[in-house]
Amino acid sequence: MTQPATAQPKRIAGDYTLLDSGNMQRLERIGPYTIIRPAPQAIWPSARAKSVWNQADAVYQRDDSGGGTWTWRGKVSREFEVLFDSLAFQIKLTDFGHLGLFPEQAHNWQWLRDTIRTRMQATNDSNLHVLNLFAYTGGSTLAVSQAGAHVVHVDAAKGVVDWARTNAKISHLDDRPIRWLVDDAVKFLKREVRRGSRYHGIILDPPTFGRGPKGEVFKIESEIIELLTLCKDVLAQNALFMLYSCHTPGFTPLVMHNQLQSVLKPGIGRVEAGEMTVIDADERALPSGTWARWVNQ
Repeated sequence: MTQPATAQPKRIAGDYTLLDSGNMQRLERIGPYTIIRPAPQAIWPSARAKSVWNQADAVYQRDDSGGGTWTWRGKVSREFEVLFDSLAFQIKLTDFGHLGLFPEQAHNWQWLRDTIRTRMQATNDSNLHVLNLFAYTGGSTLAVSQAGAHVVHVDAAKGVVDWARTNAKISHLDDRPIRWLVDDAVKFLKREVRRGSRYHGIILDPPTFGRGPKGEVFKIESEIIELLTLCKDVLAQNALFMLYSCHTPGFTPLVMHNQLQSVLKPGIGRVEAGEMTVIDADERALPSGTWARWVNQ
């Protein structure tokens, strides 16, 4: 049965703030800069005056190639560091419009911390292992590491694994038990099944489309059920959770709930699903992806 999405707390303070959204754009404060980036679901008028938006230091616009361009309105460093949700991140204003920070995940990060710490306190066992797939710049990796878990961090791109390791270092978590792997997620999972490896928690944020380190093609619509099934196959008998999030259009909470439910044993644990959002300065929520999770409780 679908569980109601848990209420999300209000805006989280830090070096990131969503100032406004509207007209399919978002106005953000990141570190010392104000930037504008696309927000396709912000199909409403902006709350702030046009003069406020015109003061942005940089504007990113997508093009038909899948990339885009930045327009600079002032002197802007394309790399700098911020503190957000008790974690430090190296920010890069990339040619794809990504920053390396996904503030919509902050509520998932806190849920991960709380879930892991509760289990450890209840069992007095710190030997808890978590797998993070499509782990990108490592926000979830760092959150579960903060909570005391051992983590395996997997991403297909060496550059972003190096980026995540930098985030661990500046977050003072580089001495924690984290394995950093450059690998294709599906191939890695198949090897883990053969090895008999097991994890107490699995986190995955698959892209709509991606390529592995050896050119492997990933298309979420055709591969998500196999991927989730492989994740189920490496869950420990006393596993805590599987947390699945994505930003693919059409992957609503109900769709992702049904996907996750379809691969899990009926009657064991529960599946929840909801939207990821970022709350702006006027407490208006901007939809920013979807999550679904299985909880063994």
